[in-house]
Amino acid sequence: MTFTQWRDRFRRWRGQRPFAGGLMLVLGGAEILVTMKAPLPVILHVGMQGLAGYLLPTLMVLCGLLILFNPTQRLFYSIIAILLSLGTWLTSNIGGFVVGLLLGVVGSSVAFGWLPDQEPRVSRRKRREGNQGPSTTESFLKSGPLPDVGKHA
Repeated sequence: MTFTQWRDRFRRWRGQRPFAGGLMLVLGGAEILVTMKAPLPVILHVGMQGLAGYLLPTLMVLCGLLILFNPTQRLFYSIIAILLSLGTWLTSNIGGFVVGLLLGVVGSSVAFGWLPDQEPRVSRRKRREGNQGPSTTESFLKSGPLPDVGKHA
């Protein structure tokens, strides 16, 4: 398989799922997991030392992967993922120093809002060109003088 064939297959696969949302969610969970291993002086807030600090970002990564590989259930996974992302504020160094929390929330929102069979948007310029009739200045000049010009109200 050549590189262009692989790239075309990947683009087709990526277009059939909320790729950006799932990727942001995976990156947010991974970033929070990395900050959990930060040296002690860097750690701001450890929270519930232990399972919850590692469980929530791991589940965020899992939800992101499930959104990528099972997009039919994206609504359920994105709702769970946004709750997990918000939960990391308390359990995992203020949500991975806020970066992981924001990536998780934005990724979940993008995945939730993705529509699978939506037609491509038409740009404003093309819509304007399609709907354009005679310009307003041409119609004004053809209409002649205004009927009540010069009369007092």
